[in-house]
Amino acid sequence: MSPALPVGDPAPEDGALPPSAAVGAAERALALYLHVPFCRVRCGYCDFTTYTAEELGGAGSGSSRAGYAATAVREVEMSGRVLATAGLPARPVSTVFVGGGTPTLLPPGDLLRMLEAVRDVHGLAPGAEVTTEANPDSVTPASLAELAAGGVTRVSFGMQSAVPHVLATLDRTHDPARVPDVVRWAREAGLQVSVDLIYGAPGESRDDWRRSVEAALACRPDHVSAYALVVEAGTKMAGQVRRGEIAPPDPDDLAAKYEDADALLGAAGMAWYEVSNWAARPDARCRHNLSYWRADDWWGVGPGAHSHVGGVRWWNVKHPGAYSARLQRGASPAHGREVLDDDARLVERVLLGVRLAEGLPVTALPPEGRAEVADVVADGLVEPGAGGTSPERVVLTARGRLLADGVVRRLLGW
Repeated sequence: MSPALPVGDPAPEDGALPPSAAVGAAERALALYLHVPFCRVRCGYCDFTTYTAEELGGAGSGSSRAGYAATAVREVEMSGRVLATAGLPARPVSTVFVGGGTPTLLPPGDLLRMLEAVRDVHGLAPGAEVTTEANPDSVTPASLAELAAGGVTRVSFGMQSAVPHVLATLDRTHDPARVPDVVRWAREAGLQVSVDLIYGAPGESRDDWRRSVEAALACRPDHVSAYALVVEAGTKMAGQVRRGEIAPPDPDDLAAKYEDADALLGAAGMAWYEVSNWAARPDARCRHNLSYWRADDWWGVGPGAHSHVGGVRWWNVKHPGAYSARLQRGASPAHGREVLDDDARLVERVLLGVRLAEGLPVTALPPEGRAEVADVVADGLVEPGAGGTSPERVVLTARGRLLADGVVRRLLGW
């Protein structure tokens, strides 16, 4: 079951943006997210907008994998028209992220067709980062080489765990022994490599978790993301927890596993740059995700995809059939939207900026938040300034990262 769409205002049929979206656009980067909503198997914990072949039915519904790239290209073309009509300056795309679902269930040629549309409509900035997600069982040496030759620069593998019983609990179907091979194939193709891990699955011990982190590090990735398991409403796992078949994640266990990951990754030379993300070098940070955290502009293409341009946020219809039908008749696939007011934009800037290792300028906080800075420093949640002085930027300590949401609330004066 994919998540319910947010409640917002109706989106205009033509996708037109208000004039406010263009204010300050020249200072913001433009990113493109390309959503591929197909999976072979739905993982029990997943609430993303994804569908298996059985859920979608026949190809006549407009939902087939075979026709998806052409449909997504229509929205890429629409993005160029909408941004230009709204008065935003032409900007080459700095990052592209192909996510899912499992993007690599599509042939490499389909993924590259979507990327070519981005080039044609917006252009790609010199040195643009182009990432695709992939499951370890959905790539070959040949497919990775084809993607690299077509302009993909980075691949993010959904490893999640190296322990078979943990993968089984998560309904992951790949063989963990395959991960070192796919990382090697990606490197041979010239791609940067990230691996994603999930901690806190029911039945996962701390030894299991450390084994997974060590297995990921043995592959020598450029980047690691480690996310705490969240049991989302409406998922298979939520039903299992509700029926008492499995235990929900324990907050103390999650905190201990985060500390284990941070220690192991740090010892291997990987530095955190966002609460859940570590990179071997500054140039290995995920620049696309940094665009989200820095409130740049991004257009999300695909069913259920979200977009944000100049304080305007919108989200597409979820079902691939409905998405395709709208684009075929020349309409925007957007289902709803909201225009963020100054208060909402402040909350988002603090919420996202505080999560970064670069921190957030104290001057960006509201007055009541600035008054809290000395106290959160004294509580060991935020790094002090040089010589123990009041800091100019809010940078979380290791303990502060465990309590980031609470720190944000204090810095907003809540």
